[in-house]
Amino acid sequence: AALFCKPVLDGNVLNQHDTIGWKGMAQNSFEYKERTGHFPLWNPNLFSGMPNYQVAMEGKTVLPDMVKIFGLGLPKPMNFFFMASLCFYILCMVFKVNPLVGMISALAYAYSTYNPGLIAAGHETQMMATAFAPLLIAGLISIYEKNYWLGLALATLGANIQIGVNHLQVTYYVFIIILFISAGYLIKWIKEKDWRHIGIVAPLVAVSAIIGVAANSLILKTTSEYAKYTMRGGKNVSIEGDTVKNVNTTGLDKSYAFEYSLSKPEVTTLLMPGGMGGDSKQKLSEESAVSKKLIKKGINEASAQELSANMPKYWGGLPYTAGPAYLGVIICIIGLLGFVLVKSHLRWSLLTATVLGVLLSWGKNFAGFNYFFFDNVPLYNKFRAPSFAQFIPQFCVGVIAALSLQKLIFEEKSREFINANLKKILYAAGGLFALLGLMYLSMGYSSSIDKEIIEGYTDPQTKSSDIGRLIVSGLKTERRELFGIGILRTLGFALLVIGCLWAYAKNKLSRTVVSIMLLVMSTLEITVVSKKYLSEDAYVSPDEYVSSNFAPNAIENEILQDKDPNFRVLNLVGTPSGGTFSESRTSYFFKSVGGYHPAKLRIYQDIIELYLSSRPNPQVLNMLNTRYIIVPDQQNNRPAIIKNPDVYGNCWLVSKVIFAEDQAAMLNQLGRINLKDTAILLKSDAAAIGQPTRDSSSSVKMMKFDNDVIEYEANCNGPQFAVFSEIYYPKGWNAYVDGKLTPYYNTNYILRGLQLPSGKHTIRFVFEPESVSKGKKMMFLASILTAIAFLGGLFMHFWKASKKNS
Repeated sequence: AALFCKPVLDGNVLNQHDTIGWKGMAQNSFEYKERTGHFPLWNPNLFSGMPNYQVAMEGKTVLPDMVKIFGLGLPKPMNFFFMASLCFYILCMVFKVNPLVGMISALAYAYSTYNPGLIAAGHETQMMATAFAPLLIAGLISIYEKNYWLGLALATLGANIQIGVNHLQVTYYVFIIILFISAGYLIKWIKEKDWRHIGIVAPLVAVSAIIGVAANSLILKTTSEYAKYTMRGGKNVSIEGDTVKNVNTTGLDKSYAFEYSLSKPEVTTLLMPGGMGGDSKQKLSEESAVSKKLIKKGINEASAQELSANMPKYWGGLPYTAGPAYLGVIICIIGLLGFVLVKSHLRWSLLTATVLGVLLSWGKNFAGFNYFFFDNVPLYNKFRAPSFAQFIPQFCVGVIAALSLQKLIFEEKSREFINANLKKILYAAGGLFALLGLMYLSMGYSSSIDKEIIEGYTDPQTKSSDIGRLIVSGLKTERRELFGIGILRTLGFALLVIGCLWAYAKNKLSRTVVSIMLLVMSTLEITVVSKKYLSEDAYVSPDEYVSSNFAPNAIENEILQDKDPNFRVLNLVGTPSGGTFSESRTSYFFKSVGGYHPAKLRIYQDIIELYLSSRPNPQVLNMLNTRYIIVPDQQNNRPAIIKNPDVYGNCWLVSKVIFAEDQAAMLNQLGRINLKDTAILLKSDAAAIGQPTRDSSSSVKMMKFDNDVIEYEANCNGPQFAVFSEIYYPKGWNAYVDGKLTPYYNTNYILRGLQLPSGKHTIRFVFEPESVSKGKKMMFLASILTAIAFLGGLFMHFWKASKKNS
């Protein structure tokens, strides 16, 4: 890990896109914690306000920071690789394989190219979930193998950490793997009629799972509650152009959920890292087949070479990729032999899970299966990016490779076993290369980008697409060559692996020498490839990190001169990291109308789609208290500020309340009326709401803003209806008028409204969700149970072992 992440030792830090985005999201929370000593529950700087649950939150636990402990306190990203290696090695030891075999498999698992790609992008929670998955499964395997006390200790702690790192999609895939492994064991126990063991396993696994889940109840309860109101919880309205209609869906939209789907040939990247062109940043050389074809057509050589150097190498199905999910060719070859030769109840479990992982990763490119899975398997429709399912083969192939190496090298009579199965080994390898050869000969080498290239290079006057088609033809030639080189590379390593096994079987090499050779070859090969996806270019000095990402520019400094913090900013220019609704730099400094978060509130997304995405609606901007708008200057193409003089402020009284039949009608009316004078509510609230008294002398104003508590003062000459420029979220926000709990209403689709009686009143909105208070209590209690289960399990394990030895 130290060698792989050497720039860290020189004091440098990673410049990760997603981590920078998270810092923008979380800056307000850390400033709040610095003032108060704890994180807020509400984040006002993202999308005009949203729960802070998925940004920065902390509970109470008796456990130490397990990430620091398992990572030895190493700096990022060294700790990630060390943790992944350590946890997979623990799993290998549970399987009782030789330590050298454990090293080979653990290092391959940790340095699989998908992991450096995750880290370089800043997907740190996904990397941690990947790192700790083997620890949880090691505990379950220990229980299944009748090592009950050790299993209870590891499974309970593993479940606690695995869920606690908070990447629930990886946890979902871990659960799928556990289901298949458990099914394999259960079939074995039933065949053996080992009913007593089944009776012990069931409660132990249940106890570990319950404690692990309860220890993360704060995360799970708040996430479950919040998800129902986000894009992942479905939608009640559908927006097509300017048309709004009622719908009732659950989960993400399929088009969004399946955007990151692998093409079918990309399964080959598990053992051929360059077969699909690598990552999205890689370009063709100036001397590629594209430039040669263009020059032959009569295009200027310099122009042809420049055009060629801008053509992408990657030709898979993803809109963008940081790199392939390459497992290591040696591990894949050994894993293939394991699927053929290892006669274990785990063989079919791991093979089935691997195939399922591949099918899931194809997403929309294997639509019939995946749409059925999405629509019918519980909770699966909450997740996006099917390509993440590559984690399943990454894990399963690593396990079967460890079992395979143990069988082939370290079991008794392993030489005899290889000699007896040499034909099977050759047939398995031959079958693999026959399949790769068939793919090489039969594929068309097309890519989803080809259509865009042809359209982009079509002459608008003559409508001729000859140049575009010539470019695509050259690209297909290059792709064919990349795939062919990948096959030859794989063949070379396959011959090395089979040669080592043959030399061992013929007693020309000892098992120690063979295993060390495989360890060195496998580790060098995969780390050299993986280093491309976490190169030294990914690191910068701490000063450069801050100055390039978070130092305020001239525009931001100008807005910061406004000492009233309670206004919002709309950045229509965006930042290098993304557009208005996919960047969080603005949120670092201000309460932003935009922002970035993978699970924004559904009602806010509807407003974005209908009123903010193309030409922002002035009425909507005014009700959102958008005081400053950052726009591109048409003359010099630099950002400029527009100060909006028409904002309604933090709160205002309306002259009239109208009622919409349903949410679709409410959303539709929003852009058609003067929202300063009129509030829109749902018809279902009509019975509780009276019309306000028109009175210009009545007023309402904000007195205090503190994230989770907002205070106002109102003077009402007659009944009034107040609209508050705060986002409506019913699960936790309570309104108190003069200290009395008072109902408030969903107003103007995304805001809050409150009916006020005549007189002078104090109003407090307090964010006090029960899911947080209950979750914290359960979390603290379960952390005590985790500590008891872990320490008690280890004590009993070693006590029994010492007793047995004596």
